[in-house]
Amino acid sequence: MAKEKRSEKKGFVMPHIYVILFAMITLAVIATYIVPAGAYDRETVNGVDMIVSDTFSFVGQTPVSFMDYMTSIPRGVIATIEIIFGIMAIGALFKIVENAGVINLIIDFLTKRFKKKGLLLIPTVMIPLVIFVTITGNIESSLIFLPAMLPLFLKLGFDRIAATATTLVATVVGFTVSLTAPANLGTAQTIAELPLYSGMGFRAVVLTVMTIIGIIYVLWYSKKVLNNPEKSLVTNYVDPKEFSSDTENQPEITTRTKIATGAFVLSFAGMFYGVLVHGWYFTELAGFYLFAGIICGLIAGMGPSKIADSINDGIKNILLGALIVGVARAISIVLEDGQILDTVVYSLSSIIEMIPGTFVPVVMMITQGLINFLIPSGSGQAAATMPIMVGIVDITEMTRQNAVLAFQFGDGFSNIFYPTSGYFMAALVIAKVQYTDWLKFIWPLLVIWYSVGAVFLIIAHLMNWGPF
Repeated sequence: MAKEKRSEKKGFVMPHIYVILFAMITLAVIATYIVPAGAYDRETVNGVDMIVSDTFSFVGQTPVSFMDYMTSIPRGVIATIEIIFGIMAIGALFKIVENAGVINLIIDFLTKRFKKKGLLLIPTVMIPLVIFVTITGNIESSLIFLPAMLPLFLKLGFDRIAATATTLVATVVGFTVSLTAPANLGTAQTIAELPLYSGMGFRAVVLTVMTIIGIIYVLWYSKKVLNNPEKSLVTNYVDPKEFSSDTENQPEITTRTKIATGAFVLSFAGMFYGVLVHGWYFTELAGFYLFAGIICGLIAGMGPSKIADSINDGIKNILLGALIVGVARAISIVLEDGQILDTVVYSLSSIIEMIPGTFVPVVMMITQGLINFLIPSGSGQAAATMPIMVGIVDITEMTRQNAVLAFQFGDGFSNIFYPTSGYFMAALVIAKVQYTDWLKFIWPLLVIWYSVGAVFLIIAHLMNWGPF
């Protein structure tokens, strides 16, 4: 098992994630007193509230009041309650199957299978995750698999960053270069008046390259830690027992446990069917997680009261990660209250218009990446920015299809970098990985991804990638 370093430095200590986010909310409030307020006209098209380009105007300053400041976090939680409860349901599901002996049975099986070839586990997990997310756009699925991955990776000798990276890197690649994801790609192409999911062939090439880069990078780090645990970037020591079940109190592996394990594995097929065919989101998935957990518990021989206790324990274990989603959402709520989000979009779009044609896609990618700090929702960012970007594209030689790809790159990769990305910060909390440790790990990969993305955007521009 990778030796995780105990931090002995008495200098800077990373503040609690709540402190970081609250500081950002405070800065956002201050910005509403300084940044000029502005607004675009909006219209609803096919259920999407879209900005009307060329309609920006400055409006009277509306700085956020103390009451709005004070209630921003509760309003953020309310705005994301669907996601928050879905994350809590994930915690409940995994605690039930853990107490039923299912998780230990799966980990023992995979440990024996990958014992002498643990590195093969990484592509084995990452490739299916990439495929699932590129089709569904369900980037939050990393929160489903991470709790199961942690004890397995630690048992095979990796560290918590390796386990976290395997899930986060895979899901962010699938989301960034999505082939059919309706929320981000579908919304952007609809606004750009492109055939839905068009341009899939070129994006498939990009997806393949970005996936290979991600897998190689995670393998490189994991192999380094496996060969020399001192190379681990993890600085905060956490007892590995916190990520594994108490083996002394584990139920005996019986035929019922094996049947419950089979039911648990099959439940993922049911989840994929619901997401792909019926468009399930967190409301439906939360109910499904709870239902699947209860069924697995009953099959394994757990009584109703023990299942209920497991649900409580599971929710307690993941509650911090769930609430972070709502706290992070409060930042954009404050900016919306102060009417400065549109001002930021207008300012950045004005800069793009001054860039030489060949580099417009690259600058557009950077711009979308900056905006993603303020609007971490993929569909929300598409609705807020694509009407403006389409207007810019139409007065340059850039195609609308390339503008959508620039949006995907800018919106996607930064989701595992910005602290305003709720699901990402929730993943770090679940894995007990410090934000600063993660930044040391991820920044080289982000530089590579964005550089390769810039090359693909320029290639697409030179080949006049269409259809529009």
